[in-house]
This record gives sequence, C-alpha cells and structure tokens, in this order.
Amino acid sequence: MEFNAEKVKNDIVAWIRDWFEVNGKGCNAVLGVSGGKDSSVAAALCVEALGKDRVIGVLMPNGTQFDIDVSQALVEFLGIRNYTINIHDAYQGMLSEIQKQIDVQNQTIVNLPPRLRMAAVYAVSQSMNGRVVNTCNLSEDWVGYSTRYGDSAGDFSPLSKLTVDEVKAVGRALGLPSMFVDKVPIDGLCGKTDEDNLGFTYAVLDKYIREGICEDPETKAVIDRKRRFSKFKLELMPCFPYDAPILAADE
Repeated sequence: MEFNAEKVKNDIVAWIRDWFEVNGKGCNAVLGVSGGKDSSVAAALCVEALGKDRVIGVLMPNGTQFDIDVSQALVEFLGIRNYTINIHDAYQGMLSEIQKQIDVQNQTIVNLPPRLRMAAVYAVSQSMNGRVVNTCNLSEDWVGYSTRYGDSAGDFSPLSKLTVDEVKAVGRALGLPSMFVDKVPIDGLCGKTDEDNLGFTYAVLDKYIREGICEDPETKAVIDRKRRFSKFKLELMPCFPYDAPILAADE
C-alpha cells in the first residue's frame, strides 16, 4: 500500500488536537529540538495542530554543539518560542560524582546526556503549562535505538508508528526545507551517524519492517537480535500482580 503522506500528516494533526482536548486543553507542546528530522517534523506537526504560540522548543547542547545552528534555524523557521539550556555543567557534575564511587561504563556516559536533556524538557514543560512531545520513530524503536527515560520518554508520541522514510515524507508534506528533513542523522552522543552505530541503513530496516524483506541474512539476524533484546523499552514497567479489590472510582 502506497504511503499517503498528506493524509497521514492531516490525521496526525487531528490526533494531536484531540489528544490535547482530553489531556491538556490549552496546554503547550514542549519538545527537545535537535535539528534532526524527528524533532523537526514533530514540532511542525504541533505547530499545525495547535498554532505556533502553543509550541515550545528546548535546545540543549552539552557544552558546544557543532550543529546547534540547525536547531536554531528550525525554531526560527517555525516561529516558536525557544529556550537554550546547556546541560554541560549538570552532566560534568553528575558524572564526576558517580565516578568518585564506581567504575563508570562507556554506555553510562553515552546515555547520561539524553536523560539529563529529558529532565530539562520536563522542567520547562512543568513551568510552562506543557505536555512533552516524544519524538521517536518506529524504525529507531524497532531496534531499541533510544535511551530509556531519555529521548524515549514523553507524554504523547506523534511519530512512533512511522518509519524513517515515512517521517521524511510527512516532513515534506508539511513544507519543511530539506535541511531539516534530509539532514544526516547523528546520534549527538558519540559523534557517529545513526547508520554507523546500527550497522545497516534505515532503508534496509524500513523495508524489513514494512515488507518483511531483508536480503542479507546477517543483517536480518542483527535486526532481529536488536529487536528481541530491546522490546522491553516499549513496554510498561512490570508490576507485581497483587490481586486485591480496588473500590475507588476510576474516572
């Protein structure tokens, strides 16, 4: 089935409006802006759904960010309020305190900034009558390419059922310039591109997700393994199934 970007774009816009009517009437949409396709498309969808006065972008460099100009260009293009919160001092302070007591693994160092960034986004949201936008897409979620309680967090998720290719198509339907839609995705954590980190292209992954076709058996095995090991990231936290009556009304 051919992907109808215009229809999907309109459906997401309507869904965002409906979601806010129930879960935050009059509230603002608040999101971290990296300058990549996901935050750019999510921000543009919220602008179309709610109006630019109800969308707030949060730019969060860790010290110096080489492509911060793209993030700034996006918020200027959309005309949305924005705040820059440099997480460098918080990152260095927390990492230093942890390193005094334990042997910190590299993955901890990599995942600490996105968790601090999400804390910053929620702080802005709570002080600005906001609801936090999750900007993850289906392709990244499929292989666990996100940080739990970091960029994977949020109050609502407009893109999590769309592949990378579909997100780009929606971005074009929104009229976003190519610099925001087609920018080569870099993880912002260790300086590598997403595809370098994954070991395969999004085109290969998207085809496998939508068509079930992956021509290279080794790549298929890698994708399947990543999917199997990371599905927990998409599930609610398990809780002990204590079976006792609940008498309070749940309205």
